[in-house]
Amino acid sequence: MKLVLLTCLLAVAAAVPRPDKDAETLVDERSDSGDGNFNYKIETSNNIYEERTGVPGAEGQSNMNGVFRFTLEDGTVAELSYVADETGYKPVSNLLPTPHPIPEHVHELLRIAEEQRAAGITFERK
Repeated sequence: MKLVLLTCLLAVAAAVPRPDKDAETLVDERSDSGDGNFNYKIETSNNIYEERTGVPGAEGQSNMNGVFRFTLEDGTVAELSYVADETGYKPVSNLLPTPHPIPEHVHELLRIAEEQRAAGITFERK
């Protein structure tokens, strides 16, 4: 899970346009109790923002939730929020691609297949 989170954060960092090199850190708040509870908040003068909170997880890991945002070249603000816990990394953003909707006939075919399974009908694979 940590590798997935790190990979996603590195991908986002690599995709961020490099704003002026004279950007300054406006907010840098960090607290870490050492037992899995932590909170980080960072904001820069070029509109980069990140906030992350962690709490101990059931399996000894840190469960995290957070958000980061930055300004795109066209002036719009890109934002991604996430939860990372025992069930995995779950990002939420309008920037992420979404799958196409499933056509209605596929729902009907799945319903028929479930009826056949319930009736004990099986098919051999060759």
